[in-house]
Amino acid sequence: MTDSTPRFGFVQFAETWNGRMAMLGFVIGLGTELLTGQSILSQIGLG
Repeated sequence: MTDSTPRFGFVQFAETWNGRMAMLGFVIGLGTELLTGQSILSQIGLG
């Protein structure tokens, strides 16, 4: 069986994974900030 539904663009599958990756990035950013004591902006040289 092949699934012919699109997986790119503004489709439910892509938007679900986009949201999951955004939440993961946010949690990693907060964890890094807690471990280092520096804000995310200062870690990348913007603050």
